[in-house]
Amino acid sequence: MAGEHARTSAGSAEDRHRAEIAGPGHEVLGLGLTRRRLLASAVFVVSSVAFLYFALPKLLGLQETWNRIQRGDPWWLAVAALFTVLSFAAYVWLFRAVFVRSESRIGWRASYEITMAGLAATRLFAAGGAGGVALTAWALRRSGMGPRTVAARMIAFLVLLYGVYMATLVIDGLGLYTGAFPGSAPFAITVIPAIFAAVVIALFLATAFVPGDLERAVFRWTTAEHWGGRVARRLAALPTTASTGVRTALGLVRSGDPALLGTIAWWALNIAILWACFHAFGSAPAQAVIVMAYFVGMLGNLLPLPGGVGGVDGGMIGAFTAFGVNVELSVVAVLAYRAFAFWLPTLPGAVAYLQLRRTVNRWKIAEEADPVTEPAGRPGAPSYS
Repeated sequence: MAGEHARTSAGSAEDRHRAEIAGPGHEVLGLGLTRRRLLASAVFVVSSVAFLYFALPKLLGLQETWNRIQRGDPWWLAVAALFTVLSFAAYVWLFRAVFVRSESRIGWRASYEITMAGLAATRLFAAGGAGGVALTAWALRRSGMGPRTVAARMIAFLVLLYGVYMATLVIDGLGLYTGAFPGSAPFAITVIPAIFAAVVIALFLATAFVPGDLERAVFRWTTAEHWGGRVARRLAALPTTASTGVRTALGLVRSGDPALLGTIAWWALNIAILWACFHAFGSAPAQAVIVMAYFVGMLGNLLPLPGGVGGVDGGMIGAFTAFGVNVELSVVAVLAYRAFAFWLPTLPGAVAYLQLRRTVNRWKIAEEADPVTEPAGRPGAPSYS
């Protein structure tokens, strides 16, 4: 009995420690889903779509754009739709590789609901997919996962996903510029993005060398009663959690889990959608050019626009123009791609969000009826905490 009491007290202390680091409101979704914000986002998205699909072609003097869209090859468009479905299957596969353990509450259905709802949130909220990240973290916390574990795995997930992105910018950009890959090679959209990506990769790899006991040392030498101590503890938690997430991602790569191929498949299938859209309305540029223009355009997601609407489209069209691709063909292909990869999943994503709310309620009822601790990992799986 005494031993059980000691374990309970220790667990309570650890929970308090985690809650202090996580900060207030870590149980809240954090998206600010007010009616006003939803309405403002919806108005912005609708107006942006109207501009992109109706006003932009006229401003560019592309009078035949809509005629060209109507003449699109239905077979290639069907291929683009198939690639879209497969891309989201790859995303769910990757999600399970990083977040789901053998005894987790999160089954395949819940994995689908979380990923699709997260993608829908990314469409509505700004800053490089922050809405999707917040919604995913909220769902994971509701499944019973600890806040620090959620943070570390979210970072691992993003490192894996965008690690492929940055590595491709380096390889494809330098490959085009040196002539290793066929296609024109403007310095501004080959070498400069490659340098940017290399710097990002170096910074994240450097994060892995942050001492794992940094946060513990700060807690030992500071006190929560003083504001300076509280600030120091919060600041120490950021690099420590980031370091844990990067090391977790590296551990997953070393584990050789085939589900990690979902990372490559997600990007490859999205690029394949764009490639199929080019073929639907004409001929596709060189594959290395499509890859580079796609990833350069995707940097538009960093703009504070819901889902990168306008930024991504304009970035891709501009990149293709810089590579010498016909402007009208680029506009039609990019807008068709965005219709498949961006707009098509929005409705099922919204439905998935409603389904996820019901799933979370079931988890809450089950937790109240029979509280459980966070499940252990798969045998041989790398540590996530």
